[in-house]
Amino acid sequence: MPLKVLGICSDTLRWADHCRAVTGSAAGRYSWAMTEPRPTSEMSADAIAIWQAGVRAVDAAHLVSHAVQIEGDRLTIGEVSIPLAKLQRLVVVGAGKAGAGMAAGFERAVGADLLHDKVTGWVNVPADCIRPLERIHLHAARPAGVNEPTAEGVSGAEQILRLVSQLEPDDLCVVLLSGGGSALLPAPAAGVTLGEKQQITKSLMQAGARIDELNCVRKHLSRIKGGRLAQACTAGQMVTLIISDVIGDRLDVIASGPTVADPTTANEALAVLNKYASRMPKPPAAVLNSLARAAQSAENQSALTAGSERHRSHLVIGNIDVALQAAAEAARQRGYEVLSLGGANASVAREVGVSLAERCLKARADGARPLCVLSGGEPIVELVATDRPRSGGRNQELVLAAAQRLWDENPRGIVVLSGGTDGEDGPTDAAGAWVDAAVLEQARSLGLHPEADLAINNSYAFFSTAGGHLKTGPTHTNVMDLRVCLVQPQTAAP
Repeated sequence: MPLKVLGICSDTLRWADHCRAVTGSAAGRYSWAMTEPRPTSEMSADAIAIWQAGVRAVDAAHLVSHAVQIEGDRLTIGEVSIPLAKLQRLVVVGAGKAGAGMAAGFERAVGADLLHDKVTGWVNVPADCIRPLERIHLHAARPAGVNEPTAEGVSGAEQILRLVSQLEPDDLCVVLLSGGGSALLPAPAAGVTLGEKQQITKSLMQAGARIDELNCVRKHLSRIKGGRLAQACTAGQMVTLIISDVIGDRLDVIASGPTVADPTTANEALAVLNKYASRMPKPPAAVLNSLARAAQSAENQSALTAGSERHRSHLVIGNIDVALQAAAEAARQRGYEVLSLGGANASVAREVGVSLAERCLKARADGARPLCVLSGGEPIVELVATDRPRSGGRNQELVLAAAQRLWDENPRGIVVLSGGTDGEDGPTDAAGAWVDAAVLEQARSLGLHPEADLAINNSYAFFSTAGGHLKTGPTHTNVMDLRVCLVQPQTAAP
């Protein structure tokens, strides 16, 4: 199964050209217009600009346009090259938060003649990402800010399955996948309702099941995940373009791997249910029956056969590493030394926030030059029990924890910013937040204290009042979260 990652710095010249493009002034090349947050200081303006450079480097339309080329009489997608004369139909399907940008980039890349002669498509996206395209239909599969499967998502997934099952050997199917695709592409197994699937997922979460265990059960209760989209496809060739929001770019995890063989089995899904049986209500009979039938099936080991995989290609065209490298270049252009902690940072959001604040305090005391600390990844929020209203997301919680750590310190010369590259942070209209001396000064003047809101996971309220909200609108990409911390060292005593 061919796999290539494009846009990483192994190709130094290409990467340098790419960085100059995405950090320059040619904003018109991008598929979205970012809402400009209002900086609270010169340093926060730098932090926002560096974060934006990282996000623009993984602009979905640009990444797809870079990967898809018409070269003479051939269509080239990564290492796949197809003569246009032999191509009958080209169907584009997919799902994800970057789906709209990816679809727009694909239409742009193939050109008007091929687009209008042979291209049709359907891509499930969040409602606030809908825009008119020429030939690829964008379907609102869920409301904005609600990252859960819906009936609208099911109807869109059904349409995608119908499209790919009607193709012929001389047709090409291109699949566009990005983060958030799993919730946007629900297709419960036969006999199982969406409500029943959501019920078992919720029960397992409350019982303490790990994310890999949840994914195992969900994939084996689906007609499209875990390689089943590829299994349904009758085209002679399938190429999947991927913008990764997963550490290590695991293809079976991104959007629940609809076009790759699943490494788990239905027997393993049943074992997960048995493991947590004493901590959860009895699963719906339809769920148990569906998994039992799958466990007895000859296709249990994988939804794809070895033979079919010879006609499947997968291309990772963007990930957090691309964003981090562009952010680093933008920081250096502004005179900062760069320390990148990489893109595999998870842990607990408030712990990450405290750790970054302490790193900044130490760098301010010990450093000689302005420093930019970069990191990526998606930490988790540990919810506390409360009956009080609250709102927020992992990025806002992380920055609020940093604010609490800086509260009793002199915060001058420090900025901590964290934002979701998709423009969403939990069920809010913010991508994240930043904190600097001005935000903390405003909070004090208003009688706010970060500890009070942090105690009930109410980070949105703090930044909504004190300032520091990072609001961008949908960015049409998604490569996990990107954090930018800036430090201005203390002036050495004479």
